[in-house]
Amino acid sequence: MSRIILITGGQRSGKSEKAEQLALTLSENPVYLATAHIWDDEFRERVRRHQERRGPQWTNIEEECALSRHDFSGRVVLVDCLTLWATNFFCEAEEVDVVLDKLKQEFDRLVSQNATFIFVTNEIGSGGVSANAVQRRFTDLLGWFNQYVASKADEVILMVSGISVKIK
Repeated sequence: MSRIILITGGQRSGKSEKAEQLALTLSENPVYLATAHIWDDEFRERVRRHQERRGPQWTNIEEECALSRHDFSGRVVLVDCLTLWATNFFCEAEEVDVVLDKLKQEFDRLVSQNATFIFVTNEIGSGGVSANAVQRRFTDLLGWFNQYVASKADEVILMVSGISVKIK
């Protein structure tokens, strides 16, 4: 049986650092499952800094979509992040219902493994409503997906200005 922990919050709220600290309290050798697609040099440098900060005790896996194809049985897995993972699916087909269904199916396959999963995501819908239709569709998608993951989670943590608030 899996254990699911969701850590959510705004940009630069301390989500990734909290998730990394938590993973290291649960395992000496956790898995870092990175979902990011490297779009440009600035983002590549950001990824490099994250990897350097984590250190050698981590098993790093980069996977943009098919997270469940990896065997994580008995491991602690930090998935960073659901926002970028959803983006990877959204860029393939912008129909929200189709993308949401694919994300839910892949999520369910992943968490069917006997492992502890720590998911990081963003609360992008906490701000104003975008004037851009594509951004509004993505905000809807991520909001609904975050709700789905939170409903399955054993624990949900909201990060606010580097402070963790347990909400479930």
